[in-house]
Amino acid sequence: MRIFHLLNHTCRMNGHVHAAIDLACAQVRLGHSVAVVSSGGDFDDLLAANNVETMEVNFERRPVTLLKSLYVLQGLVRSWRADVVHAHMMTSAVLAWPVCHLLGLPLVTTVHNEFEKSSILMGLGTRVIAVSEAVGRSMQRRGIPASRLDVVLNGTIGAARFAGRDRSPRRLDTPAVVFVGGLHPRKGLLDLFAAWEIVHDQSPTARLYIVGDGPHREEYTNRVASMNCCNSVTFVGAQDDAFQFLLGADVFVLPSLADPAPLVLSEAREAGCAIVATDVDGIPELLERGKAGIIVPVRDPAALAAAVLSLIQDPAALGEWREKSQFNIDYLRIERVAQETLKIYAAASDKFVRRNSRGISIEQDHPKPKAPR
Repeated sequence: MRIFHLLNHTCRMNGHVHAAIDLACAQVRLGHSVAVVSSGGDFDDLLAANNVETMEVNFERRPVTLLKSLYVLQGLVRSWRADVVHAHMMTSAVLAWPVCHLLGLPLVTTVHNEFEKSSILMGLGTRVIAVSEAVGRSMQRRGIPASRLDVVLNGTIGAARFAGRDRSPRRLDTPAVVFVGGLHPRKGLLDLFAAWEIVHDQSPTARLYIVGDGPHREEYTNRVASMNCCNSVTFVGAQDDAFQFLLGADVFVLPSLADPAPLVLSEAREAGCAIVATDVDGIPELLERGKAGIIVPVRDPAALAAAVLSLIQDPAALGEWREKSQFNIDYLRIERVAQETLKIYAAASDKFVRRNSRGISIEQDHPKPKAPR
């Protein structure tokens, strides 16, 4: 199959870019021809090294630019002879829709950031992939029919981004609790800081490491600086690969207020962390409904603190939850994500009559995808 992925860019520190890059490289390993079309970015060299073709289109949201990009895009799709187009962002989905209708191609879209109002535009796809069951339910409430929705839960284990990664644990003061993510409100960091005051009061040797960056970093560092626990919190900043921090952690904590299917949970489980995370969106699915990590109520710093303390104050419990993080861990492999996605491409192609090289109309016959897990 010839698969044409569309992204606004390929820059790091963007979860849906990471998911799309992982998928494209995995599809090549499964024997398919894959191209990624974007305005470029950090991952272009990685894509080339994994035999993924890259092409450039400007996805800047300016009317004249987008009209030019629409013309360029249809030429690229036609000349590359794509079998399916897969859009991962709203702008790319809007541009792909008329191109696919003109050329008679299936358009598959993936809803990565369902919390954005504009994500309803991903409903332009012939089939729409939700990255968790929670996202799928949300999109149905917003008008996308279940008949066009499929769920493919995110997973990162075995991804090309991590080939040859350094698996030496970062040396951290213990007990070490680590957060990895963007520094913005939906990640629930204010709740984490409130919880950490409680943790520090009862376990003053514990250390909290904040790995990541974002627009609210100054606000958050100032907030922590005014708290009694300030000396026990370290802001590490953005890291090209936070996996070493996860390997060095005792506990990984994710206090999100909204999180469709955070890739970092797959990495934290691969690293063998004991995990505490909030009961929101796709987080319970990535933690096997509580079998692979402790799930606490959202916006409840006291419950978050109690869960963290139950681990760092009890070595036996900490070891038990480290082991539990490995429950059904193979389900988070990128190969499973790629294979499930390929079945959805096949189902989407059933809706279109394609023309072979002689111009004779043929109906492609593909198996339907299995029901979501």
